[in-house]
Amino acid sequence: MKLQRLRVEQFRQFRQGLELDNLQPGINLIHGPNESGKSTLVRAIRAAFFERYRSKSAEDLAPWGDSSAAPTVELVFEHNGQRWQLDKRFLKRHRCDLLVDSTAFSGEEAEEKLAALLGYQFPKKGASKEEHWGIPGLLWVEQGTGQNIEKAVLHAGGHLKSALNNLVGEVASSGGDDVIQAVEQQRQELLTATGKPRGDYLALVNSRETLQQNVSDLQARVDQYKVQVDRLGTLAAEHEQANRERPWEAARSSMQRAEAKYREVEALQEQQNRGMDSLKQLQQNLSLLQQSQAHWRNQNEQLEQRHQSYQGAKKQLEQEELVSPELVKAVESARSHYQLATGAVQQAHLRDKRERLQKDRARIEAELTRLKQSQEKARGIQTSLDDARKQKQQNQIDASALLQLKQTQRELDDANIRIQTVATRVTWNLAEGKGLTLDGQNIAGQGEKLLLEPGVIEIPGLGSLGIQPGGDDLASLRRQLERLQQSLSQQLAALAVESVEAAELKRGRLQDAEAQIQRFDELLKSLAPGGLEQLNSVGADLESELLARTAELEALPAAALNDGDAKSLSLVESELKQAEERLAEAESRQRNQETLLLKARHTCDTAHREWQRMQDELNGPERQQKMEALTRDIAAVEKQQAELESSLKAREAKISEARPELLKQDIERYRATAEHQENAQQKRALELSEIRARLEAWGAEGLEEQCNEQMAELEHANRRYLELDRRAKALDLLLNLLKEKRQALTRRLQAPLQKHLDHYLTVLFPEASLEVDENLMPGKFSRGSELGQMAELSYGAREQMGLISRLAYADLLQEAGRPTLIILDDTLVHSDADRLDGMKRILFDAATRHQILLFTCHPENWRDLGVEPRDLEALKLQGVAG
Repeated sequence: MKLQRLRVEQFRQFRQGLELDNLQPGINLIHGPNESGKSTLVRAIRAAFFERYRSKSAEDLAPWGDSSAAPTVELVFEHNGQRWQLDKRFLKRHRCDLLVDSTAFSGEEAEEKLAALLGYQFPKKGASKEEHWGIPGLLWVEQGTGQNIEKAVLHAGGHLKSALNNLVGEVASSGGDDVIQAVEQQRQELLTATGKPRGDYLALVNSRETLQQNVSDLQARVDQYKVQVDRLGTLAAEHEQANRERPWEAARSSMQRAEAKYREVEALQEQQNRGMDSLKQLQQNLSLLQQSQAHWRNQNEQLEQRHQSYQGAKKQLEQEELVSPELVKAVESARSHYQLATGAVQQAHLRDKRERLQKDRARIEAELTRLKQSQEKARGIQTSLDDARKQKQQNQIDASALLQLKQTQRELDDANIRIQTVATRVTWNLAEGKGLTLDGQNIAGQGEKLLLEPGVIEIPGLGSLGIQPGGDDLASLRRQLERLQQSLSQQLAALAVESVEAAELKRGRLQDAEAQIQRFDELLKSLAPGGLEQLNSVGADLESELLARTAELEALPAAALNDGDAKSLSLVESELKQAEERLAEAESRQRNQETLLLKARHTCDTAHREWQRMQDELNGPERQQKMEALTRDIAAVEKQQAELESSLKAREAKISEARPELLKQDIERYRATAEHQENAQQKRALELSEIRARLEAWGAEGLEEQCNEQMAELEHANRRYLELDRRAKALDLLLNLLKEKRQALTRRLQAPLQKHLDHYLTVLFPEASLEVDENLMPGKFSRGSELGQMAELSYGAREQMGLISRLAYADLLQEAGRPTLIILDDTLVHSDADRLDGMKRILFDAATRHQILLFTCHPENWRDLGVEPRDLEALKLQGVAG
């Protein structure tokens, strides 16, 4: 199928019509910017084939806002050597005409013939949808849908299988389908699609499992019954033996004996602790007595040390007393120098104060001179300022009134000009000695006069001539002139001037006065910012300050006025600071010396008193008596200590021999043994009663009879289960064999399509493969170690795989003798440069077998496609020009 011409008119944005002719058998590249009509042309082709010409759902085909439009599509294409021409109109005056060579078809007959040719169908009612588009829906790719191929293949599946059957012959019979269907139906009675039991088979499986569980539970209970009978005999014998022997009583007797021994050991330990406390007290008392004895013995040594300390302190005191007189002299000398430096500083301050007062007086006198000059200038400027203000007051004039006066004067001048233009002009040129009378006035010689009102010329000896100025305009102008003259006079009187020129002159004098006021005011502010009064006040303050400085200068002592060879203030202050530092240093040494002297005197006195006190104490009679008593006490305490240590050692041996820690463990062991044996006997009694009750209950249930009945039912269920299991497995095996046979036949159907897919795919991915399933749907994609479904690829890769699959379907349809036309609307926009280059090779190869309409808004991406692009905007301009 080769589309040769397409024309649309009153179709969406193409109100005036657009024709796309001379379409080539291979690739046709149509480009234009967004909203230029590319998708509209694709919609027109779809509408021509898919939409019923009588459809009421085609309102979207009409231009916006034009309810009277009749969208029209004309197509001319060639197929199998025949020329097909389709003319289709929607909405208003709808019709459908198809001409195949010389045979004509119209209406629904023409639409059904096209549907049979291309492999699609019409809806029973309403708009055409994706599920009706068949083969064209697969090969005509709308904008943004290139990656979605599954639904298109599903809707075109019947037509594709039909084309495959034509290629490879009918490889499957309906009888085979019936057998597979019958086997599937019988298998479905026993198994689910995943091979799980269902129906009677599932019920039997569940019943068999229940019976097996019941038999297992009953057998376990029978075995447990037998075990409980055996346990009852053993437990009864153990309980009887324990009642006879009563081993817990023997354990308690052993515990009591161990407790008695442990109490005896505890008494010994208590005595030992008291003995240890007594020993500690004796040891402490002995230590104190020995310390006292050592103290008395060391007192003689301390007496000699005290005497030596006293001699050293006395020598240090004598040395300190020799140093003090020299320090007193140094302090007096430093104080004398300090007083002299203080007097010099005072004299220097007086000199500096005199010089400062003299400078202040000179400064104040200079400021007074400048201030008096400023006062004179300020008074002159103030006089000029007062004169300018008077001039301003005398020449006050309202600016708006002046503007109104000037406007009235201009209007009056304009009225005079107009009235001179329309008034009656009387001119005369009389001979010498001749005269006339005009409105009672004599006229002679040459002259002229404008008459605004009727006038009379009297000619002596002849009579009179009446002159009547004509026109209503003259009277109106005269009234306007009078009104303006009156208004002008009133305005001049209000402004107290004789003329407009006088008013302008008065306004000029006012502006000059205002400028002078501003200038004088600024000058006065620069000289006296606070005014003349403040300037006078400042002058009075300066005069008062001058008098004060003069009086202060005269009051200085006469000595301050004698300069002589006086030193500078900074020098005498430096000398004063040095004298002060030397005085402070001398006083500090004196204070330190006094402190040392006091310390030395105090140390000497203290050392003398301590030596004298200790000497008196050692020479007393009581000291010898105390030393003898102390020696006797030490001997007595040492004897008690030896006796107590011997007693403690003997008692410790007895305690160690008794092993109290083992006695304590024996008590705990015997107590635990008695408790465990009593508890064990109680548990045996309780277990005996429970076993007897349980055995009585199980004996009443008849467990062995129930177990035999359940085993019989289980055996019957097993026989029935084996029958259904064998049947289910046989049906499952038979169905798998039939499906494998059908899959082998399906692979024969898939082989031609797989061949075309591999032809295109290897151009883009040399080592890749794309498999199709039994429904001819592209699915598993593999490349090297990569394996996955086509739907898992990236957006751009899915778009490329979708186009490759569509081209393979087109090759398959062409081999089967079916018409093909490929339409691509802005496809491959998500491909990178390398992939796009590979897709161009694929499209160029497919164009040798199919006609391709490629619409794009990026013509720069297709420059190397090897075809001449067609500019849609240029075609639209040609349509307008035509």
